[in-house]
Amino acid sequence: MIESLNEAFCTLPGVGKKTAQRFVYHLLERNREGGLNLAKALVDAMEHVKHCSSCRTLSEKDICNICANNNRTNTQLCIVETPTDIHAIEQSSVYKGKYFVLSGYLSPIDGIGAAELGLDELEQKLHQQDVEEIILATNATIEGEVTAHYISNMAKHFDVRITRIAHGLPIGGELEYADINTIAHALSGRKDYGG
Repeated sequence: MIESLNEAFCTLPGVGKKTAQRFVYHLLERNREGGLNLAKALVDAMEHVKHCSSCRTLSEKDICNICANNNRTNTQLCIVETPTDIHAIEQSSVYKGKYFVLSGYLSPIDGIGAAELGLDELEQKLHQQDVEEIILATNATIEGEVTAHYISNMAKHFDVRITRIAHGLPIGGELEYADINTIAHALSGRKDYGG
Protein backbone atom coordinates (compact mmCIF):
# COMPACT_ATOMS: atom_id res chain seq x y z
CA MET A 1 0.00 0.00 0.00
CA ILE A 2 2.76 2.45 0.89
CA GLU A 3 4.61 1.75 -2.36
CA SER A 4 1.46 2.32 -4.46
CA LEU A 5 0.90 5.60 -2.61
CA ASN A 6 4.51 6.61 -3.38
CA GLU A 7 3.92 5.81 -7.06
CA ALA A 8 0.68 7.82 -7.03
CA PHE A 9 2.48 10.93 -5.75
CA CYS A 10 5.18 10.44 -8.40
CA THR A 11 2.56 11.08 -11.10
CA LEU A 12 2.59 14.77 -10.10
CA PRO A 13 4.94 17.03 -12.10
CA GLY A 14 8.21 17.72 -10.31
CA VAL A 15 7.64 15.03 -7.67
CA GLY A 16 10.33 12.38 -7.61
CA LYS A 17 10.62 9.27 -5.45
CA LYS A 18 12.21 11.03 -2.46
CA THR A 19 9.65 13.83 -2.39
CA ALA A 20 6.81 11.34 -2.81
CA GLN A 21 8.17 9.30 0.07
CA ARG A 22 8.32 12.42 2.28
CA PHE A 23 4.68 13.22 1.42
CA VAL A 24 3.55 9.67 2.21
CA TYR A 25 5.35 9.40 5.53
CA HIS A 26 4.24 12.86 6.59
CA LEU A 27 0.59 12.02 5.96
CA LEU A 28 0.81 8.58 7.58
CA GLU A 29 2.80 9.66 10.63
CA ARG A 30 1.59 13.20 11.31
CA ASN A 31 -1.52 14.11 9.38
CA ARG A 32 -3.92 11.26 8.67
CA GLU A 33 -6.88 13.62 8.74
CA GLY A 34 -5.15 15.79 6.12
CA GLY A 35 -4.51 12.67 4.04
CA LEU A 36 -8.18 11.68 4.21
CA ASN A 37 -9.21 15.23 3.23
CA LEU A 38 -6.75 15.14 0.34
CA ALA A 39 -8.11 11.79 -0.82
CA LYS A 40 -11.71 13.01 -0.67
CA ALA A 41 -10.88 16.25 -2.49
CA LEU A 42 -9.07 14.31 -5.22
CA VAL A 43 -11.96 11.88 -5.69
CA ASP A 44 -14.47 14.76 -5.81
CA ALA A 45 -12.39 16.68 -8.35
CA MET A 46 -11.78 13.63 -10.57
CA GLU A 47 -15.50 12.84 -10.59
CA HIS A 48 -16.95 16.34 -10.98
CA VAL A 49 -14.47 18.62 -12.78
CA LYS A 50 -14.76 18.58 -16.56
CA HIS A 51 -13.99 20.88 -19.47
CA CYS A 52 -16.14 23.94 -20.17
CA SER A 53 -18.09 23.24 -23.36
CA SER A 54 -17.34 26.75 -24.61
CA CYS A 55 -13.70 27.57 -23.76
CA ARG A 56 -12.32 24.15 -22.68
CA THR A 57 -11.04 25.30 -19.28
CA LEU A 58 -11.61 23.16 -16.21
CA SER A 59 -14.98 23.70 -14.56
CA GLU A 60 -17.49 21.99 -12.30
CA LYS A 61 -20.27 23.25 -14.59
CA ASP A 62 -20.92 22.68 -18.28
CA ILE A 63 -20.22 26.40 -18.89
CA CYS A 64 -17.53 28.01 -16.71
CA ASN A 65 -18.12 31.23 -14.76
CA ILE A 66 -16.14 33.35 -17.25
CA CYS A 67 -18.06 32.11 -20.30
CA ALA A 68 -21.37 32.50 -18.43
CA ASN A 69 -20.57 36.09 -17.40
CA ASN A 70 -22.61 38.45 -19.62
CA ASN A 71 -20.44 41.40 -18.56
CA ARG A 72 -17.49 39.98 -20.50
CA THR A 73 -17.12 40.83 -24.17
CA ASN A 74 -17.57 38.15 -26.82
CA THR A 75 -15.57 40.18 -29.34
CA GLN A 76 -12.16 39.34 -27.82
CA LEU A 77 -10.90 35.79 -27.59
CA CYS A 78 -7.66 35.11 -25.73
CA ILE A 79 -5.98 31.84 -26.73
CA VAL A 80 -4.00 30.22 -23.88
CA GLU A 81 -2.19 26.91 -23.45
CA THR A 82 -3.53 25.89 -20.03
CA PRO A 83 -6.24 26.75 -17.48
CA THR A 84 -3.50 28.06 -15.17
CA ASP A 85 -2.76 30.70 -17.81
CA ILE A 86 -6.34 31.95 -17.44
CA HIS A 87 -5.85 32.21 -13.71
CA ALA A 88 -2.64 34.22 -14.22
CA ILE A 89 -4.30 36.63 -16.68
CA GLU A 90 -7.39 37.05 -14.49
CA GLN A 91 -5.21 38.14 -11.56
CA SER A 92 -4.06 41.12 -13.63
CA SER A 93 -7.71 42.40 -13.82
CA VAL A 94 -6.97 43.90 -17.25
CA TYR A 95 -8.62 41.50 -19.70
CA LYS A 96 -12.43 41.49 -19.98
CA GLY A 97 -12.96 39.14 -22.92
CA LYS A 98 -13.39 35.38 -23.24
CA TYR A 99 -10.85 32.56 -23.52
CA PHE A 100 -10.06 29.42 -25.47
CA VAL A 101 -7.82 26.81 -23.82
CA LEU A 102 -5.65 24.66 -26.06
CA SER A 103 -4.54 22.29 -23.27
CA GLY A 104 -1.07 22.17 -24.78
CA TYR A 105 0.85 23.26 -27.84
CA LEU A 106 1.61 21.84 -31.26
CA SER A 107 4.22 19.12 -30.97
CA PRO A 108 4.21 16.58 -33.83
CA ILE A 109 7.03 14.63 -32.15
CA ASP A 110 4.72 14.03 -29.16
CA GLY A 111 1.73 13.32 -31.41
CA ILE A 112 -0.01 16.61 -30.54
CA GLY A 113 -1.56 18.16 -33.61
CA ALA A 114 -4.37 20.60 -34.36
CA ALA A 115 -7.10 18.07 -33.48
CA GLU A 116 -5.66 17.42 -30.00
CA LEU A 117 -5.65 21.17 -29.29
CA GLY A 118 -9.28 21.62 -30.34
CA LEU A 119 -8.40 23.92 -33.22
CA ASP A 120 -11.40 22.62 -35.17
CA GLU A 121 -13.58 23.86 -32.26
CA LEU A 122 -11.79 27.20 -32.39
CA GLU A 123 -12.48 27.48 -36.12
CA GLN A 124 -16.19 26.74 -35.52
CA LYS A 125 -16.24 29.40 -32.80
CA LEU A 126 -14.83 31.94 -35.27
CA HIS A 127 -17.53 30.99 -37.80
CA GLN A 128 -20.38 31.25 -35.29
CA GLN A 129 -19.45 34.18 -33.05
CA ASP A 130 -18.72 37.87 -33.52
CA VAL A 131 -15.05 37.64 -32.58
CA GLU A 132 -13.25 40.82 -33.64
CA GLU A 133 -9.85 40.13 -32.04
CA ILE A 134 -7.87 37.01 -31.26
CA ILE A 135 -5.20 37.54 -28.63
CA LEU A 136 -2.47 34.92 -28.90
CA ALA A 137 -1.25 34.31 -25.36
CA THR A 138 0.69 31.11 -25.90
CA ASN A 139 3.94 30.87 -24.00
CA ALA A 140 7.08 32.50 -25.36
CA THR A 141 8.68 29.15 -26.16
CA ILE A 142 9.46 27.64 -29.54
CA GLU A 143 6.37 25.43 -29.28
CA GLY A 144 4.24 28.37 -28.18
CA GLU A 145 5.43 30.46 -31.11
CA VAL A 146 4.76 27.63 -33.60
CA THR A 147 1.28 27.21 -32.16
CA ALA A 148 0.62 30.98 -32.35
CA HIS A 149 1.80 31.02 -35.97
CA TYR A 150 -0.50 28.11 -36.87
CA ILE A 151 -3.52 29.79 -35.25
CA SER A 152 -2.66 33.10 -36.91
CA ASN A 153 -2.62 31.44 -40.34
CA MET A 154 -5.92 29.69 -39.61
CA ALA A 155 -7.58 32.93 -38.40
CA LYS A 156 -6.51 34.96 -41.46
CA HIS A 157 -9.53 33.49 -43.27
CA PHE A 158 -11.82 35.42 -40.94
CA ASP A 159 -12.34 39.15 -40.62
CA VAL A 160 -10.56 39.27 -37.26
CA ARG A 161 -7.67 41.25 -35.79
CA ILE A 162 -4.85 38.98 -34.61
CA THR A 163 -2.66 40.24 -31.77
CA ARG A 164 0.10 38.67 -29.72
CA ILE A 165 0.67 39.57 -26.08
CA ALA A 166 3.66 41.81 -25.68
CA HIS A 167 6.83 40.13 -24.60
CA GLY A 168 7.04 41.61 -21.15
CA LEU A 169 7.34 37.92 -20.45
CA PRO A 170 10.84 36.53 -20.88
CA ILE A 171 11.58 34.19 -23.79
CA GLY A 172 11.23 30.67 -22.44
CA GLY A 173 9.00 31.98 -19.64
CA GLU A 174 5.52 30.73 -18.87
CA LEU A 175 2.45 32.74 -17.88
CA GLU A 176 1.74 30.86 -14.67
CA TYR A 177 5.12 31.92 -13.22
CA ALA A 178 4.90 35.61 -14.20
CA ASP A 179 3.98 38.30 -11.70
CA ILE A 180 0.71 40.25 -11.99
CA ASN A 181 2.32 43.49 -13.22
CA THR A 182 4.26 41.72 -15.98
CA ILE A 183 1.07 40.05 -17.21
CA ALA A 184 -0.88 43.33 -17.08
CA HIS A 185 1.89 45.09 -19.08
CA ALA A 186 2.08 42.25 -21.59
CA LEU A 187 -1.69 42.35 -22.20
CA SER A 188 -1.98 46.14 -22.47
CA GLY A 189 1.08 46.29 -24.74
CA ARG A 190 -0.05 43.63 -27.20
CA LYS A 191 0.34 44.33 -30.91
CA ASP A 192 -0.86 42.97 -34.22
CA TYR A 193 0.60 39.58 -35.01
CA GLY A 194 1.63 38.83 -38.56
CA GLY A 195 2.69 35.22 -38.00
